[in-house]
Amino acid sequence: MTLHYCCRHCGHTLGEISEQQDELYQSVYDSLSTEERKEIIEYGENGTIRIRSICESCQNTLDQNPDYHLLEHLIQ
Repeated sequence: MTLHYCCRHCGHTLGEISEQQDELYQSVYDSLSTEERKEIIEYGENGTIRIRSICESCQNTLDQNPDYHLLEHLIQ
């Protein structure tokens, strides 16, 4: 099992966690509410797990343009 982290706004790949780091994933998973899990974790049909986060570039854009928080994706 590999967890794929990507930006929820631009799709940029942020990194991966392999099954050797399963304890790290479990600790993060346990700290999330059910609603947060639904929002950020996507399970693929082939067993992949995708974690939707935010990259530094998109975070900087949101910091400079707070009204962009209303958009689901910064790149339209």
